[in-house]
Amino acid sequence: MTFDPADIRAQFPILSRQVNGRPLVYLDSAASAQKPRAVIDAMVRTTETSYANVHRGLHTLANETTEAFEGARESVRRLINAETTAQVIFTKGATDAINLVASSFGLSLVAGDEIVLSEMEHHSNIVPWHFLRERKGVVLKFIPVLDDGSLDMEAFQALLGPKTRLVAVSHMSNVLGTINPARAIVEMAHAVGAQVLLDGCQAIVHAEIDVQALDVDFYAFSGHKLYGPTGIGVLYGKAERLAALPPYQGGGEMIGSVALDAITYADPPHRFEAGTPPIIEAIGLGAAAEWVMSLDREAVMAHEHGLYRRIKERLNGANWLTEIGTAPGKGAIFAFNVAGAHAHDIAQILDRYGVAVRAGTHCAEPLMRRFGVTSTARASFALYNTLEEADAFADALSRAQTFFA
Repeated sequence: MTFDPADIRAQFPILSRQVNGRPLVYLDSAASAQKPRAVIDAMVRTTETSYANVHRGLHTLANETTEAFEGARESVRRLINAETTAQVIFTKGATDAINLVASSFGLSLVAGDEIVLSEMEHHSNIVPWHFLRERKGVVLKFIPVLDDGSLDMEAFQALLGPKTRLVAVSHMSNVLGTINPARAIVEMAHAVGAQVLLDGCQAIVHAEIDVQALDVDFYAFSGHKLYGPTGIGVLYGKAERLAALPPYQGGGEMIGSVALDAITYADPPHRFEAGTPPIIEAIGLGAAAEWVMSLDREAVMAHEHGLYRRIKERLNGANWLTEIGTAPGKGAIFAFNVAGAHAHDIAQILDRYGVAVRAGTHCAEPLMRRFGVTSTARASFALYNTLEEADAFADALSRAQTFFA
């Protein structure tokens, strides 16, 4: 396998367009990544030549579509090294996957049970647990974030105890780029009998994930950040964990049998896939998984880290710039503020130069408060970005800050 940034860029049709008369520099992949031709073609091909509802159909189109749909599940299984496809549940996205666990696992919780989160979590990994706090009296505890953006692991150890039922944390922060010590977190949680859910939305894009090596109970991620479509995500679960969970939603597909006075449920994964699934989107995600696995992942990671280092070198010594999150080994995410400027204003000025960044709280208000800011701008790098684009960002940002000097 090889990795050639120029070849990669040629596979993304949208990257050839211009914005405001300038070449597009897309640095918003942490919010949603662009799609390669392989994903686009797989979805179009299904729509145009072989689409029908999946499972239980006896005609050719249904069989073809079912084969492609379940083939996508196998592709995802291989991507994360799950033991079986029964451990791969298709959801509407990572938010839906986390809500599934909160709703189903949450039924077993009682007042006083504890869930440990962290201050760096995305709202999708905070709000569902607040539902349990409000409705069942579950206690939420939060791992502090240190000044460099890393987790305070000593504090985490102190939070764990006999009432800890679940630890739900990001594998990689969508704001800070911090890559958390997932294996250590799992071992520490398991030592007190707690289960672990990892939000892998960012990590799965930038690193190879092996759920068996991590020994994690649940792993959630979305398709659209992994160069796949929106409307599709994945929840991985250990077989014994999924077998113990009651269904999240009711409807077709998730049942064993239905009578007027009784019901039985299907085995995982179908127990958690009520109704017609996102068929075309799942096939697109399968294509994305295959495309990602065709790459030299170590070379991709090195390339992305090189882009981040380039930004750091170019902006070194800029006294008008504050970076949020500098943990060792972090991913290629650069969250920052410019003195005297609101993040929204910076993002709009950068857009004039064709540079697309995200601005706001990034669905992480507790983290913003932790660092004493109301928002940040964020440049997030992907495998299709280049050193020239990193320079274009640095140049545009240097020009933008002069408006507020």
